[in-house]
Amino acid sequence: MSKRKKETKTKTKAETKEKKPSIKLRRVWENNLFMLKLIHKASPGFLALDVSIEMLWAAMEFFSGSYLLKVVVDSLKDSGRTGWLYLFVAVLFVLHLALQFLVSWFWNCVGWPMEVRLTLKIRKLLYARMRSVELSCYEDPAFYEKYVKAMSEVNNRAFQVMWSLERMLTQVFSLTANVALLWTIDPVLIIFGLIPFAVGFLRTRRNKLSVAESNDMKRVDWHTNYVQRCFYLNEYAKEMRLTHMPDKMLDDYQGTLDDFIRIKKRYGKKISVLDYIIKMSHEVATVLGATFYTVYATLVRGTITAGDCLVVINSIGSVSMFLSGLVSNIASFHEHALFIDNLRSFLDYQPKIRENPEGLTAGAGRIAVSHLAYRYQGAEKDALSDVSLTVAPGEKIALVGQNGSGKTTFVKLLLHMYQPSGGEITLDGHPMEDYTLSSWRADFEPVFQDFKLLGMSVAENILRRPMSGEGEAQAQDRATVTEALRQSGALERVERMPHGMDTVLTKEFDSHGEVLSGGEAQKVALARVFAGTAPFVILDEPTSALDPVAEYTLFENMMRACADRAVIFISHRLSSAVLADRVYLFDGGRVVESGSHAELMDRNGQYADMFRRQAESYVERTASEAAGGPERRDVAYEA
Repeated sequence: MSKRKKETKTKTKAETKEKKPSIKLRRVWENNLFMLKLIHKASPGFLALDVSIEMLWAAMEFFSGSYLLKVVVDSLKDSGRTGWLYLFVAVLFVLHLALQFLVSWFWNCVGWPMEVRLTLKIRKLLYARMRSVELSCYEDPAFYEKYVKAMSEVNNRAFQVMWSLERMLTQVFSLTANVALLWTIDPVLIIFGLIPFAVGFLRTRRNKLSVAESNDMKRVDWHTNYVQRCFYLNEYAKEMRLTHMPDKMLDDYQGTLDDFIRIKKRYGKKISVLDYIIKMSHEVATVLGATFYTVYATLVRGTITAGDCLVVINSIGSVSMFLSGLVSNIASFHEHALFIDNLRSFLDYQPKIRENPEGLTAGAGRIAVSHLAYRYQGAEKDALSDVSLTVAPGEKIALVGQNGSGKTTFVKLLLHMYQPSGGEITLDGHPMEDYTLSSWRADFEPVFQDFKLLGMSVAENILRRPMSGEGEAQAQDRATVTEALRQSGALERVERMPHGMDTVLTKEFDSHGEVLSGGEAQKVALARVFAGTAPFVILDEPTSALDPVAEYTLFENMMRACADRAVIFISHRLSSAVLADRVYLFDGGRVVESGSHAELMDRNGQYADMFRRQAESYVERTASEAAGGPERRDVAYEA
């Protein structure tokens, strides 16, 4: 038995017991009202039109059902009312045709575009909020879980709230109409119709269990989806074919199926019992009870006529169904509120890093970092501690050090992706919080090691915006992209593409799209720097797929092209640090050495030792290749 299966089987009730979702009545009302307002704001008139059509349809069903039967019975008792019966049926026939046409036209010609606008509006709200939150939110499991739940539920939940409102209004109308009809026959019959209402609290309990079950299923489903991605995504293809990881993944997948069964068992019995009680209250206590009473009153007591008996038998089921549905519908608003709460708490989150609309506009200048510190959520110690350095206009800065020494964290703080735990970052003496967030980030042209090329043209990937329309503006964009590709060394490869810089990258949306190798993709990503004009350039190990000679050449081009721009770069090959004006060596989240390459070599400290070790590995490899020996891998020190 696998380890995962054993873990699943050994879980105790205390470990698996989840806190049942709960929410106050006021919050239920507020959450559902929030969603209805959102629907109205996204598609004005959509909700009102849809509810109006549903109400008309409910009225049609009542007059075509219970009330029509009443008219027929009355006509049989009074032959003088036959003409009225014919006229009534004819009017119903015409209205039914007209209403059916209206419903078909609304959903196919009006409703669908409104639904699309609603979906787009809600999605844009979520995307805008996620874009505004700091990176630490992605690293907070609780926050990220709310985001995933909001994204997975928001579209369907919006329509479910709307449909629940429709059903509630139509059920109230139909219930009132049928109750009034039964009252005219025998008021005692109303008692039978109220039985489902008496067990309404069971529906609330059942909905709570259903929500809890759904939440547990989603947690397991995320793991299942992860396993599926590992099998079909290109980025995992090599590892899944050259290692034994598929066996582990399949074992985990089997474990998730066991988890699904375990969750179903935990909730299934309780839900089935509640469903049974609710169903019996409707079908036995209400329908059969009222039928027995009506037949008895007709055949024995003679208080109800045979014709009215038929009306009662037809209507009592409807009353019970509508009342039961109304109770269930009211309970469903509680369920909606629980899901909407995830959405609202996500949308209500106030980022720690916010736009400062009245702030200064950032530009070229001198950056000073003073005693900077940062600790990741849940970490026991700081990732950065007491880091101080300066970046002058046009200066070239190299950040080196072992993996995990704090270099990338420092860069993300510089980009204001995180809020520092201590210290400050200033530009020309003003703290970065004094500047507008958009202008501060626009001050930097970053290329990360884990850069992404998107499913759009080469030019758009480099400009990171749509190409200008026509005329001089487009010609300028094309010239910029061409020069950037030449500087990064990717021009020859792009020129061989079917449509040059207009060729779409990846095959995500275009079956004729180009798929680049790792080194080619890095050159295209680095072309973004040559195409940009930001005063500060940040390169966070973006050349890992290039050989040492290509990397050195590219950095030389970068330094020439960015002569008037400050460049901060991280590279695991220390030969590139020779090109820097100053080098900062990070170790354990601190800057332990700083100075020019020559100064640090003369100091003969940790940096000098690292550089010599790496240089020796290059010399050994070159000598081995010159002697015709086996090619050695580049044993580069991870910076």
